[in-house]
Amino acid sequence: MISDPILDRLSTLFPKSMELSLDRLRALLAALDHPERRLPPVIHVAGTNGKGSIVAMLRAIHEASGRRVHAYITPHLVRFSERITLANHEIEDPVFADILEECETANQGRPITLFEITTAAGFLAFARVPADLLLLEVGLGGRLDATNVIDAPALSVITPISMDHQRYLGDTIGKIASEKAGVLKPGVPAVVARQDQAALEVIQDRAEAIGAPLVIEGRDWSVESSRDGLVFRTESMTRHLPRPALPGAHQIGNAGAVLAAVEILQARFPTSADALVTGMTSVRWPARLQRLKRGPMLDELGPGDELWLDGGHNIGAARVVADMVREWRETRPERAVHLIYGTLDVRDPNEFLGVFKGLAGQVRGVAIPDQPSTISAEGIAQAGRRAGLDALPSASVVEALKSILAAETGPSTIMICGSLYLAGVVLRDHD
Repeated sequence: MISDPILDRLSTLFPKSMELSLDRLRALLAALDHPERRLPPVIHVAGTNGKGSIVAMLRAIHEASGRRVHAYITPHLVRFSERITLANHEIEDPVFADILEECETANQGRPITLFEITTAAGFLAFARVPADLLLLEVGLGGRLDATNVIDAPALSVITPISMDHQRYLGDTIGKIASEKAGVLKPGVPAVVARQDQAALEVIQDRAEAIGAPLVIEGRDWSVESSRDGLVFRTESMTRHLPRPALPGAHQIGNAGAVLAAVEILQARFPTSADALVTGMTSVRWPARLQRLKRGPMLDELGPGDELWLDGGHNIGAARVVADMVREWRETRPERAVHLIYGTLDVRDPNEFLGVFKGLAGQVRGVAIPDQPSTISAEGIAQAGRRAGLDALPSASVVEALKSILAAETGPSTIMICGSLYLAGVVLRDHD
């Protein structure tokens, strides 16, 4: 792969983080003749949890409508080029390599972060390939995120906000919501998924101050599970659709935000009922409550055993996984559920693992390979024990799996979770 060696080189030249600012990126974009001003209509997606799932559903629906869709997501799982979709296809490595070098030349050695220069590369690629729309996922926060140089998107979406990246965004829901609400633009409609009341008040205050019309879950639209799918309602219409092909009860809420976005843009991007059904039933989003079906670790499983993967890393993601575990325990009480968990030292394993007290059987802590900032396996195990869990360290994910299975006599469900970096390691050899 060409892009990954180039990424390795860029990582030595550009830091992952500096003081948050849009000035560095704006200077580079000016040197590139402003590709951000030559993009197709943009749907800008911010929030804490669910951004990737919403982008994936929107992409599946618009592709089912016959449209050419660009998409920018973060982070990647296995290859950096996963972040950039050009007209329905992942960017080719030689194209990505050339554009990155072009951005390096234009930057002329000025300070810039890795995310900023690769975002500039994405905009340059998007500006050169015709498409009908661009799905743009915020990387961190919103107000000072590199994607927020887009002055007039067609639509903004704010997913549920929870505690995350407190080092950069603030230590309360209100402070974090203020940063996320920075993606709102004057006159640009915004879909707002269900929020903590403190977050919603901040979003509404910002929208009122700048004149951004909001379409809010619970006020302007609702979504709920039904026996054979989901029901989406506004004041003027009701849609009955199949559940999205993504596991987890939380995906019903994400689907509602997607359908609200589709309705707002219906005049500009007409979308049929058939396209909605096709999109919902064909959507795929790896490492989000994904059952692994192929790969060498599957050979370790006994009859009836299952291996799952989730890359969520914050407290909101922990609760989503815990809800799934709780559902498994209620519907399949004969099956034990165990965790293999790893995370970076910017996360709090005590908070994450504490959600699983009384739900998980064994917990095996692992260090994430090739990540200097990983928490050690023993550190994870200690956090698990503090949370009241049966937790031990393991040398690797494979060893953790073997350890769990050796202690079980019946069928087990094992969830690998805690970090997209850990998920990426697993997905190199599994799907």
